[in-house]
Amino acid sequence: MTHPSLDEMIARMRAAREAGSANEASPEQLQRLRELARDCPAFTPNLLELARLLRLTDEPEVEMEQALAEIQRLLEQAVQASGRSAPALLELAHFVDVFRDSPRLAEALFEESVTSALSALEGSWAGLIDFWIMERTKDSLEKALKLSELVERVFPESTSIFNVVQDAREKAARVGLLPRNEG
Repeated sequence: MTHPSLDEMIARMRAAREAGSANEASPEQLQRLRELARDCPAFTPNLLELARLLRLTDEPEVEMEQALAEIQRLLEQAVQASGRSAPALLELAHFVDVFRDSPRLAEALFEESVTSALSALEGSWAGLIDFWIMERTKDSLEKALKLSELVERVFPESTSIFNVVQDAREKAARVGLLPRNEG
């Protein structure tokens, strides 16, 4: 069996969404999402959607513990498949906190999610400031300077933030947006 293409997986997920509701799944919707999870167990968006819908849907003849075990397995799989991404960690943290009454594990997962999200935010902000610097317009440099003020407060110890902020100030000073002694 060949692995489905990304376009095929997205189309199958879209078809599953159309087969039910966003707040309570139809049996057909759950079947389609489960089939996609079986055919592509690393397609994280499907794993997270299926787990969310299972939390919101009471399936006839499915015991609560059986449903919770499936949800937990899907969320753990999503965490693993996503490389421990912040959104997947966050979903698992909420689940173990609410449904498994496991505050220590939930706290560790929430903390890991924060660390992952902050790392992405730091890189994103540094990239955005650098992008604005490279545009070399007065407007883009003003945006870079404004964002730099916030970024320095959030990531005061970050070398990458320090470097990009310094670069923004130097470029802004060259075009007269800052006095030379501040740039």
